[in-house]
Parts: sequence; C-alpha cells; structure tokens
Amino acid sequence: MADIPDTYRDLVERPIFASLGTVRPDGTVQVNPMWFGFDGENLRFTHTTKRAKFRNLQRNPSMSLLIVDPDDSGRYLELRGQLAEVVPDPEGAYYVELAHRYDDAEEQQPPPDKADRVVLVMRIDRALGY
Repeated sequence: MADIPDTYRDLVERPIFASLGTVRPDGTVQVNPMWFGFDGENLRFTHTTKRAKFRNLQRNPSMSLLIVDPDDSGRYLELRGQLAEVVPDPEGAYYVELAHRYDDAEEQQPPPDKADRVVLVMRIDRALGY
C-alpha cells in the first residue's frame, strides 16, 4: 500500500468529487465522477452491481482516481490501485453516509437501487501528488 503524501492528504479528507477510471473490456478507459470516502488506508465508493464500472472491475481490478483541488486546479492527486474488496450494502447505508459527507441534504434516504448497492474498496498502490 502506498502512503499519501502529507501535503496532499487534505484532498482525500475533503468532500471533493473525483474522477474514477476503470478499464473497459475493449481496453479503453471509462472515467466517471464519484463520491468517495477514505478510511485512512483505502478508498471507498458506493456503487451498484448493475453498472458498467462494476463489470469493468470484475474483469480487470485496476483503477485510478484523480482528485483536483477545487481551490487550485493546478494541484491534484492521482491514486492508482486495485479493487481489493466488494462489500454488499443492500440497505444503501454507505450511499447515505457519503451523501452526508458531501452535504447533500436531499439524500437522507437510501436510493431506490439500494438492493443492488455495494461498497467498492480500492487498495492504493501508488500516490502521486502534483
């Protein structure tokens, strides 16, 4: 596991939208904006088992997250790693937790697709700050 440089640690601790890249079956990269959480070791995302990103990670567990500082667009952190675990979340609890983190007052309830919800856990293999 890679350590996040102290000078960039605020980027994983703040509720910033980040871009998550996964590899499609044809080898091209799919990138989507994501909410995320950091548990001090791994990154965590809420997702469903019905979407392409989930299927991409089942085929190829490689993933990369780019977090751009909203206060300084020239400052960013790239985190490269692997899908380490998929945790079932059939009540959508982690979705609600992230909604609170991102201060989305309207998302107090689990989403309609809660039965398909999982938490994607990303092991960080490389952390590059710029």
